[in-house]
Amino acid sequence: MTVDSQTYRDAMARLGAAVNVVTTGTLDDPVGFTASAVCSVTDAPPTLLVCMNRSARARTAFHTGGAMCINVLSAGQRDISGTFAGPMDMYERFTVGHWTTMTSGAPALEEAMASFDCRIDRIVEVGTHSVMFGVVDAIRLGAALGGLVYFNRTYHVLPHGGHDL
Repeated sequence: MTVDSQTYRDAMARLGAAVNVVTTGTLDDPVGFTASAVCSVTDAPPTLLVCMNRSARARTAFHTGGAMCINVLSAGQRDISGTFAGPMDMYERFTVGHWTTMTSGAPALEEAMASFDCRIDRIVEVGTHSVMFGVVDAIRLGAALGGLVYFNRTYHVLPHGGHDL
């Protein structure tokens, strides 16, 4: 049995995911995009994966770079997500928020709930996407706030917990 693309997309819309801004380059030549296809691979060595559409404008920079920073957005940062998902040029995108660097030199969002500064270890091409594996060299934890998730094709806010369920 073959699953058609639209049915697959409709089902995936029901799989909620954290919203992140993934960056590469430098503060002088920054590149970034919004991603919800981010997950942990292993903690030894600490490794994350990020999926990016092969048609993304940012793709070349990630393939030629080596640095990658995954910035986890909070509930109040929907505007940043929209900016990095929209048609603005790369320099305009980085006018939103405050940007510094960590170990890799890739732009890191100061206001992120967490920033995972990585070296791209490998990129695997799967269908329409590039799957980038990043070994984490540094982590910066920001304020523990409510989370921003993408579910059923829209943004949702997760409250900041702080207690066990």
